[in-house]
Amino acid sequence: MWGSFTEQLGRSIYTGIYQPDHPQADDKGFRKDVIQAISQLNVPLIRYPGGNFVSGYNWEDGIGPKEKRPTRLDLAWKSIETNEFGLHEFMQWCKLVNAQPDMAINLGTRGIDAARNLIEYCNFPKGTYWSDLRRKNGAENPFNIKLWSLGNEMDGDWQIGHKTAHEYGRLAHEAAKVMRLVDPSIELVASGSSLHDMETFGNWEETILDDVYDDVEYLSLHQYYDNYEHDISKFLASSEDFDAFINDVIAICDAVKARKHSNKIMYLAMDEWNVWYHSKSADEKQKPWQIAPHLLEDHYNFADALVVGALAIVLMKHADRVKIGCLAQLVNVIAPIMTRTHGNPSVWYQSIFYPFMQVSNFGQGTALTVKNDVSTYHVDNHEVPYVDVAAVYNDKQQELILFIENKANVSAQLCSKINNLVLKNVISATKFSGYDFELTNEKQIMKFQNLTIEVNDNNQIQVELDPYSWNVIRIAAHD
Repeated sequence: MWGSFTEQLGRSIYTGIYQPDHPQADDKGFRKDVIQAISQLNVPLIRYPGGNFVSGYNWEDGIGPKEKRPTRLDLAWKSIETNEFGLHEFMQWCKLVNAQPDMAINLGTRGIDAARNLIEYCNFPKGTYWSDLRRKNGAENPFNIKLWSLGNEMDGDWQIGHKTAHEYGRLAHEAAKVMRLVDPSIELVASGSSLHDMETFGNWEETILDDVYDDVEYLSLHQYYDNYEHDISKFLASSEDFDAFINDVIAICDAVKARKHSNKIMYLAMDEWNVWYHSKSADEKQKPWQIAPHLLEDHYNFADALVVGALAIVLMKHADRVKIGCLAQLVNVIAPIMTRTHGNPSVWYQSIFYPFMQVSNFGQGTALTVKNDVSTYHVDNHEVPYVDVAAVYNDKQQELILFIENKANVSAQLCSKINNLVLKNVISATKFSGYDFELTNEKQIMKFQNLTIEVNDNNQIQVELDPYSWNVIRIAAHD
């Protein structure tokens, strides 16, 4: 659920996770300060290499001796791609950050032949051209990549190789077929709608699922939110649209399931989600055809952190169907972690780092049903609860975790009755509040504060929530 995403885009890779000339670089060029920062997020899965980039990418460009790799035009982002960082570097780096890969294939300019060759290169042990080339390039054992994404945002007319739903569905079906012939153990993600408000939304999902329902385990969703109107109440209501988007896609998947008389449940991969809008005007002014230009470098404020927390609560509530999530992205590009190429601090944490760090570390276990009896406010077609709650029970740690957001401009008294668990002592209780909505965190002033709570003998929790606050409570508990 709490995965992330790194793309050959802007400074996500170059001067982000990889910078051989940096004082913090290891012998392979990976920045150790960035690895340490990522370790705090406990990210289990990282999607790569795109994103829009993948739809024009030849994966073969990123293997073999670096001095022999071709420099290419990256048409998706109007940049220069040196290919100094490629497949082997990504797999080596995944081990350092203790994450599994989600490998996307190019179904824009390429198709089933490139997909077949790539999975043979990655997952076949030895004795064939591509598997032996992998061994020659330094990886004796197969990478055994288990999760693969069939293209990226193919519904979008901005995508290189954009296709109709019928065209994509047929191509994804054939790509899935050849990939499973090479390795039947893999899991596959089909490319769903790029945004909830796409004109083709709904029809896209239904059409492609007609072709790939039996071929894939997951259908992807992408969603970003903005606050151009500087309306905090409306911005915080983004979580209700997010919830509606997920519910809509579940309904479509289940309708296709019924029509096909299938017993298979289609799970969802929300493999791009975040706030994104601050950098768009600056990006339009960037000079094209640079190496690692400053692109999509949103500097997130406190309001953005509240929205990211609210979106995370929605994902936890849908944990029965949303099995994969990727905050987009991880470093420098619409990211919780930012780097400086020189100077100190070499790494700094954005406002959104803090709620994401807590959900990624503590949002582990079984999502519990929450009956939320609170007042609401109206935005567009949504009734938005002033207080939103997700609850998770970690049986392994014997711990109940509550994620609570107060979206009101006044404090709120919350009383929660916990059923079917015996509550013990409070492990920790923190709040993230009190900052101006427009405050960003370049000076690293944001931090968690202690939250006072009461747990009584009746298995009730009482707490006063600050206005506009993100709160996390961890309580030792057993069933």
